[in-house]
Amino acid sequence: MATTPPENNKSATSASTRRRRTSIPLSLSTTTRRSSQHSIYAKHVLMSRITLPEQANLPPAPNGDAPRPAPARPATASAAIGAPRSVPPKDLAPHHADLRPPPSALHHGQMPPKDGVGIALSDTPNSSMPGSPRIPTMRTNSAASTPRIRPTTLDIPGLTKSKVSPDGRIAQRDVGSKLVIVMVGLPARGKSYITKKMTRYLNWLQHDTRIFNVGEKRREAATGHGFRLSSTTLERIPSAMQRALEKGGDALPQLAAQMLINGEPKGKDHLSDLHLPHPAHGHHDPNESAIEDGDPLPRVEVVSPGPIPPTPPQEEEHEDEPKQDMDQSASFFDPTNKKAARLREQCAMETLDDLLDYVVHGSGAVGIFDATNSTLARRTQIVKKIRERGGPELNILFVESVCQDQTLLEANMRLKLSGPDYDGTDPVAALKDFKQRVAIYEKNYVPLGDYEEENNMSYVKMIDVGRKIISHQVRGFLAGQAVYYLLNFNLAPRMIWITRHGESLDNVAGKIGGDSDLSPNGLKYAEAMSKFLDNKRIAWDVHLADKIAHTHFPPAAGDHTPPNPHYGPNHEMKNFCVWTSMLKRSVQSAASFCDEEYDIKEMRMLDELNAGIMEGLTYDEIKVRYQEEFLRRKKDKLQYRYPGPGGEGYLDVINRIRPVIVELERMTDHCLLITHRSVARVLLAYFRGLNREDVADLDCPLGMLYQLEPKPYGVEFKAWRYNAELDDFEHLPDYKLQRATTLQELR
Repeated sequence: MATTPPENNKSATSASTRRRRTSIPLSLSTTTRRSSQHSIYAKHVLMSRITLPEQANLPPAPNGDAPRPAPARPATASAAIGAPRSVPPKDLAPHHADLRPPPSALHHGQMPPKDGVGIALSDTPNSSMPGSPRIPTMRTNSAASTPRIRPTTLDIPGLTKSKVSPDGRIAQRDVGSKLVIVMVGLPARGKSYITKKMTRYLNWLQHDTRIFNVGEKRREAATGHGFRLSSTTLERIPSAMQRALEKGGDALPQLAAQMLINGEPKGKDHLSDLHLPHPAHGHHDPNESAIEDGDPLPRVEVVSPGPIPPTPPQEEEHEDEPKQDMDQSASFFDPTNKKAARLREQCAMETLDDLLDYVVHGSGAVGIFDATNSTLARRTQIVKKIRERGGPELNILFVESVCQDQTLLEANMRLKLSGPDYDGTDPVAALKDFKQRVAIYEKNYVPLGDYEEENNMSYVKMIDVGRKIISHQVRGFLAGQAVYYLLNFNLAPRMIWITRHGESLDNVAGKIGGDSDLSPNGLKYAEAMSKFLDNKRIAWDVHLADKIAHTHFPPAAGDHTPPNPHYGPNHEMKNFCVWTSMLKRSVQSAASFCDEEYDIKEMRMLDELNAGIMEGLTYDEIKVRYQEEFLRRKKDKLQYRYPGPGGEGYLDVINRIRPVIVELERMTDHCLLITHRSVARVLLAYFRGLNREDVADLDCPLGMLYQLEPKPYGVEFKAWRYNAELDDFEHLPDYKLQRATTLQELR
């Protein structure tokens, strides 16, 4: 047998070792054979992943093309081809001297470096065909292209912010995050009550919301009296409402009907009914420090713009024909009355234009279109106009109110009889005419349902003001918030009381925050409050029973006391809840209430605003130590947040007591909330529908007990003040909420 020469043994051993250590195909282990053509492409793809450190600074290619950026380099050559072990390519070069760099490397002028992993060697000839051209990346949001639809996500003032919305409110450009609510339903179904409640809630959450009532514009156009709404003129207080306010308590039924029909009688930014004396002339506690010279005065005025001349729609009439008010009885709403039909149609579309000006081009987040919108043709026309002006992004939510309970329906009708359409009319005749008007609407009434579902339209149907709710494809954050709120309110008669805790030891020392005990005066206040509410609870039950006994339908001549439109038994035993914060001064203020008679519960949501690093300091200490922060907060208290761990602002308080508000709207029991100054301000701002500018400056001293009774037209408000000498509470019939006038109350 022939023996193998030593040279050949050494060469065979070396090739075998290389095969095991590099996993290179056998065809590459000798220099006498070339690679087969079927493996060239695979080798090129795998080996071309090996890149050079110097590739970042390569010279341009000979043909002038810019060098193509190289992919990331693997740690070793074996990482590119999956081999378990590898050797540097420079060790392979003597054995593959006939191989050359791949055509792509030669084409781009890339040369192997001296050290490290270099360009993979290849015997592939240069390609005779040009490579595929590179397609440049297309920009999807160029100035010439159609504006893209922006995402609709959370926008919560105080909890979110962005470059286009530093304060967290919905930016004007984010039309898709805004909402148009279109009311649907026959007259006297509680539509305006629902719109008023939603407006108050959404504005309290700092989402600018406004009601656009077609009936108000229709009355202005038909009578030539009142104030006209337009895109540049905001809601005015109607003259009938103004007269009711001047008359006081005797005109409350007329006031109720006006508010039920037209929504909140507010001006720009929902002006409140604050009566605001100048700080220099207002009364204040002498124990509290007055505003110092040079300090900016709090905002103490609300200026309501005056009325402007009405501009009713143009009618076809002769120049020498005297203009007369149009009769607005039931015949006015008959479809065969062509002149009235044109007027009503024009008023509806002008009102919708005002709404779209506010939402699409203005600062509004939610616009509520308050009208019957009872026909399919009218709703189709509304959607068409919204899409023409607001585009496909603007969210639309239809809200229909249906009354199946006859007692509830009759109560709603009673509220309508003393409204502006029947002002000064005998209630019996007014009721007859109103029922004729409703019958005309019923002939063409098409409820929400199949058509909206077939066309993927969002809607909510409320039956008997919350007894039953049906929803379909509710989309968007604001729409979800509105529907969630609609699920949780009712018309049950009940009392809600709000007060601050009794005087604490920190109050005596002038410190803010903390968790101190009550002072002797505070303990005395807590005991007197429990006795007072025991008596008021009994008196309220007697008053409600008497009211139910004297409520009748149909009304008698001169009767202006409408029943409460509440679904369910009107006279039922009411539980009484007492809610406190988890701070000692609040818990101790409820200690005198009997556990058997009152349901007492502690809630962290009702805790005082956390002052962060300033907890436990006096105002004088804050002004000296944190002068810059002191001035920043005084400039804008609503947006300000205390620095340091746990520091809060008023917007944080609003968001954390939102579950409390929803629960108060849902429950039918009486409730007393014993809380703190900032929380009491926010609660009162919600129930009274105050401006956001009023919230943080509201005067809310110790010793005040506020009584709130929900009504179909709003909230009836009373104030009681503790008299230490009598050890009892005295009613303040002329009390009006006002802004604070002392540094202590300006916290």
